[in-house]
Amino acid sequence: MRSFPTNTLKSTNMLERLNEELKRRTLVVRIFPNAGSCLRLIRALAVEMHKTWIDATRYLNMDFLKEHCKQSADRVMAA
Repeated sequence: MRSFPTNTLKSTNMLERLNEELKRRTLVVRIFPNAGSCLRLIRALAVEMHKTWIDATRYLNMDFLKEHCKQSADRVMAA
């Protein structure tokens, strides 16, 4: 049986993505003047990823659903 190298396997887990992004951005900064600056980078990245995730996982625009329900109710009342 063939063995796979464990260092090249990646997952699609959200935490893995966050860790990779943190690693990439900390390599750019290299030296943090204090712990607070490191925490600000982590918080900013977490907020950015959260907003991206919220926008990407919106499956149904609720305005369309409300309009559809209103039209259905109007048709029932007219009949």
